[in-house]
Amino acid sequence: MRNSVLKNQSKRLALVMAGIFAVSMTGCADTSSADTASSETTTKTASADTSSADTSAASSDNADNTADSTPAQDITLDMYFPVSVGGGPDVLISNLCDEFHSEYPNITVNPVYAGTYAETRTKVQAAIKSGNTPALALMFSIDLYSLLSMDAIYDINSFATSAEDQEWLNGFYDGFMQNSRSGDLTYGIPWQRSTIILYYNKDAYKEVGLDPEAPPKTWDELMDYSKKLTKTENGTTTRYGIQIPSDKAGYAYWMLQTFCNQQDGFNIMNDTGTEVYFNDERTIRGLEFWKSLSDAGVQAPGTTAWSTTPSDFLEQRAAMIYTTTGNLTNIKNNATFDFGTAMLPADTSYGSPTGGGNFYLFKGVPEEQTQAAYTFIKWMTSDPERVAQWSIDTGYVATRPEAYETERMKQYTADFPQALVARDQLEYGHAEFSVYDQGAVQDILDTAIESVMTGASDAKTALDNAQSQADEILAQYR
Repeated sequence: MRNSVLKNQSKRLALVMAGIFAVSMTGCADTSSADTASSETTTKTASADTSSADTSAASSDNADNTADSTPAQDITLDMYFPVSVGGGPDVLISNLCDEFHSEYPNITVNPVYAGTYAETRTKVQAAIKSGNTPALALMFSIDLYSLLSMDAIYDINSFATSAEDQEWLNGFYDGFMQNSRSGDLTYGIPWQRSTIILYYNKDAYKEVGLDPEAPPKTWDELMDYSKKLTKTENGTTTRYGIQIPSDKAGYAYWMLQTFCNQQDGFNIMNDTGTEVYFNDERTIRGLEFWKSLSDAGVQAPGTTAWSTTPSDFLEQRAAMIYTTTGNLTNIKNNATFDFGTAMLPADTSYGSPTGGGNFYLFKGVPEEQTQAAYTFIKWMTSDPERVAQWSIDTGYVATRPEAYETERMKQYTADFPQALVARDQLEYGHAEFSVYDQGAVQDILDTAIESVMTGASDAKTALDNAQSQADEILAQYR
C-alpha cells in the first residue's frame, strides 16, 4: 500500500495541494467534567459561530483555489478524536470539519468521538486489527511507539515533498516535535498540545495575605503556600491548598514527570521508547515530595481525580491545582473569582512534560483516502489564524509560533496574559512519557503511584516493582 502511495505521490500532491490553505477558523475545547460540560458546550458553540464569521472573508479568498485541489470522486473519512479536558469538543471539531468541506466539497470528514485518549487508542487499535482502519485519527502524541510497533502509520516526510510542504512540516514548536518524531522522520502532526501549568485562586491568596501576583516558584514555596491556603472549619478541611490529580483513570504518570523534569531536566524514559527509569533516585524523590503534600494535610489524602480537578478548583475546594493548559478556557469561562496561571514550581530547575494529541496518517486504506487525509491535516494545522483561534477557544498551546503574531492572538493575550504561560513554559518542556507497549507500561507506573498515594506502599518499593515489570515488557524492543 505504502509503495503505491509514494509512487503516485508527486502526481497527486500536485493536484491536491495546488490551491492551498489560508483560511477561516473555529476552535474547540474538550469535556471531562459532567457538571461543566453543558454550559461550556453552549459557550463554545457561540465562540465557534463567532469565529466562523470572523474568518469568512479568508474562506472566500480561497474559494477559487479549491476546485483544482479536490479529488475527482467524493471521499468520506472517519476521524477518531479524544477528549480529556473540560468543554464541548464535538460541536467545535464538527464546525472545523464542515468548514473544510466547504473548501474541499469532494472530501467529507466525519469526526468520531472516541472517549479519552486511552479509549481512543484502544478503539483505533481494534479498528486496525479488524480491518476497519481509519485514514486518520487524532491520538495521544505518546502513542507513537505503539503505532510504530504495529507498522500502522506513515511518516509525514514521504508526503511533504514540496518546498512549501517542508516549510509547513518544519514550522511547529520544537518542544512539540519531541513526541512527534522517531529518528529523522516525523509521524505525528501537533494539534491539541499542552504543558501542565499551575492555576491559583488570587482571591484566596489575598484572603491569607499572599501576594496574588507572586505564585510559588519552588517546591518549598509550594508547600508553604499550600499550608497557608488550606482552610479547616470545625475539624473538616473545606479547602485544600493544592490538588495534583493522581488517579489511574487520569494522568498520574504525567504529574510525576513534572517532579522529575524539575530536577535538571531528568526524564523517566529514554528517547527511543525502550527504557524507563522508574526506580531512579530522582523519580523516587519526586514521588516522595508529591506524597508529602498529602502527608502535610495540604492535599487531600489518597488519590484525587483528573476529571474533577478543574471543578474542585472552580468550586474553591482547592486553591491551587496542576492541570493541562487545555483546561484554561473552561476555567476562564466558569471561574467566579480572579485566578492566575504560572509555570510549575521548580526544584533545581523549571520543567514540565508536554502533552496532548497529534494527527496520524494510517496505512491500509485506499490511496485517495490517504491523500485526502493529508490534505485535511495540513489544512487544519497550516494557517496561523486557524491555529490561533483553536488556542483561544480551548486553552491549548498554538503549535506554530506565527500564530502568536496574528492580531487576534496579540489582542487576546494582551487582555488575558494567562494564555501565554504554557507556551512560555515550552522553554523548559520535555517529552511526555512514551514507550513501546504504552498502555501496559503506563498502567504499571500509574498503579505504583496509586499505591504510594494511598499509603499501601512506600515510593522506593513501589517504583522498584514497577521497574522490574516494565523491564520485562520492554526487553523485546531493545
